[in-house]
Amino acid sequence: QVQLVEAGGGLVQPGGFLRLSCAASGIRFSIYRMGWDRQAPGKQRELVAGITSSGSTEYADSLKGRFTISRDNAKNTIYLQMNSLKPEDTAVYYCVAFGTSIGNVWGQGTQVTVSS
Repeated sequence: QVQLVEAGGGLVQPGGFLRLSCAASGIRFSIYRMGWDRQAPGKQRELVAGITSSGSTEYADSLKGRFTISRDNAKNTIYLQMNSLKPEDTAVYYCVAFGTSIGNVWGQGTQVTVSS
């Protein structure tokens, strides 16, 4: 059974930072492209960042320079370092494993709220 479990969300002030993590189980983690999506209230879900099995990364244009995605294949875990957070970054952040044997798989999400 494929399972993705996110952690690290919470309430942070504007300009602050958070580090999200996503632990995967039930898949050969190292061979899959992984990523983070987010969905803000009343908005469509959007891709935040992706990372290939070899470590190549991609980001939403609006987030380049503030967010960094990384992976630790030994721990079956990906991370999202989010710096200089803004109120518009408030959303539920979802970990995603792309192209598994059962299709794309998402975690349950973790809430990030940026507010003073």
